[in-house]
Amino acid sequence: MGNADYVYPSTNVERTPRVVIPPPQSSMKSLKYNLKETFFPDDPLRQFKNQTTSRRFVLGLKYFFPIFDWAPSYTLDFLKSDFIAGITIASLAIPQGISYAKLANLPPILGLYSSFIPPLVYAMMGSSRDLAVGTVAVASLLTASMLGNVVNANENPKLYLHLAFTATFVAGVFQASLGLLRLGFIVDFLSHATIIGFMAGAATVVIMQQLKGILGLNHFTHSTDLVSVMRSVFTQTHQWRWESAVLGFGFLFFLLTTRYFIGNLKKGLNPLSFTDLVFVSPYLTTAIKTGIITGVIALAEGIAVGRSFAMFKNYHIDGNKEMIAFGTMNIVGSCTSCYLTTGPFSRSAVNYNAGCKTAVSNIVMALAVMVTLLFLTPLFHYTPLVVLSSIIISAMLGLLDYEAAIHLWTVDKFDFIVCISAYAGVVFASVEIGLVIAVAISLLRLLLFVARPKTFILGNIPNSMIYRNVEQYLNTSSVPGVLILEIDAPIYFANSGYLRERIARWVDDEEDKLKSSGETSLQYVILNMGAVGNIDTSGISMLEEVKKVMDRRGLKLVLANPGAEVMKKLNKSKFIEKIGQEWIHLTVGEAVEACDFMLHRCSPSPLKEESEAYNKV
Repeated sequence: MGNADYVYPSTNVERTPRVVIPPPQSSMKSLKYNLKETFFPDDPLRQFKNQTTSRRFVLGLKYFFPIFDWAPSYTLDFLKSDFIAGITIASLAIPQGISYAKLANLPPILGLYSSFIPPLVYAMMGSSRDLAVGTVAVASLLTASMLGNVVNANENPKLYLHLAFTATFVAGVFQASLGLLRLGFIVDFLSHATIIGFMAGAATVVIMQQLKGILGLNHFTHSTDLVSVMRSVFTQTHQWRWESAVLGFGFLFFLLTTRYFIGNLKKGLNPLSFTDLVFVSPYLTTAIKTGIITGVIALAEGIAVGRSFAMFKNYHIDGNKEMIAFGTMNIVGSCTSCYLTTGPFSRSAVNYNAGCKTAVSNIVMALAVMVTLLFLTPLFHYTPLVVLSSIIISAMLGLLDYEAAIHLWTVDKFDFIVCISAYAGVVFASVEIGLVIAVAISLLRLLLFVARPKTFILGNIPNSMIYRNVEQYLNTSSVPGVLILEIDAPIYFANSGYLRERIARWVDDEEDKLKSSGETSLQYVILNMGAVGNIDTSGISMLEEVKKVMDRRGLKLVLANPGAEVMKKLNKSKFIEKIGQEWIHLTVGEAVEACDFMLHRCSPSPLKEESEAYNKV
């Protein structure tokens, strides 16, 4: 703050320092700062400063491959823990991988391929110690839904498989690009409520799709909405197999009583699939759309899961580095007969509970899957579809987080609406429509927060110079002749018109109340700008219009606690000259003192005397 003493008009009484205009700053410097805070809030280049070339190379290697950072300090105790965790998640990864591949209408062996190469890549590039890499149900369902609309997996399995590889490649490029371009904040637009509703809806759809295996049906709808699935189920009641139903729901005798089998799983490691990628019309658009949507969902789930477990163990993961790791493993995976992978919650939770210490648990899991691919795949020949359906259903039940939905209803009704909208969109329409609806409602809420910011009246807390919302603090008292308003958001073009009208309505209501009660007429309107972090030219024009309206009505506009960015723009626009710098104050209390002083001229302020008496006591 400056050292200049504040002088009230028409007096020589010295007061507290007035609000100081910040020193001028170049537009380029301001732009550079804003870009840095948007794309490089963690300042990743800080560690490279004042380092030799060789040291920078080593630091760069550790940045993109964190394994070189923690591997030198790896211990035998860590290996024991990671080995147990790796074997544990491998026992889950093998049946899950097969099941999810079937869910995506892909050959079951791809589920094992996708649990071998991608975890090895993530172990080298990922920053999470607890994330276990593999396929996920939601991405599998999205792949089946979006690609299935263009190519029938049963009629043209080769083209469908190639499109799945291409979509995985596109997803990997998209994910890695987001990380390299430091665009990780985009994923934040998928709110917590959106993810809860979407995951629950996707889980419901997946469970419904398993009715084919549970009931032993040969023909089933390719649509995912509830109406189509129920129609497909109840128009084939004559083909229901009670054996399959008993087997599926009872989890007993599942290897003996059903006739639907996976088929032969070939022995051997991942074959190369780079030449199978499809980059020609008319299927390229479908592959790109599928890749981008599944890539965003996989990123949102993987990063959210990684951050959750990192919070439990009190360490930090870099969202942009995670994007690069996910992208790289999916690019490599698409070239080695894998489809989309991320960090599923169920597998990561098992990894965490099994006591993993580092990403070596992913390496152990990959090696266990490798042994399975080389020697054990023939044993899965007689695994019935009803068993796979049961595995998928049991995994999906964990995604129906009704407790989280109840919590949303209790805390924030709008978040609950977002959650239910996402759920209903997925269940009654399609996975894509549900996602679009949820994101659209979340963005609508964001726009409403910006376009309709909170404004409220402030009152004085008794025996203090503190001013708070009169609706929150019922014991506050109004200041005679003064209306104090607080604007609780930045002022932009989207809300400037609303704020102008809202301020006018507050003034009208206050004047009507004073007239009806016979109290002192309104003379001052104080705007508390403490929460106004920024203002644009439309906002400044709004303040100018408000001042003109106040002048016409014989009222004085006073500003309190404007920030540096706001003061800089008010100064450049000459608004400070129009309002008078003597009517811009550090706090609401000082603004009220100024108004009270002008009302009583040089008589002492009763609020000031009351506060000083309270402080003495």
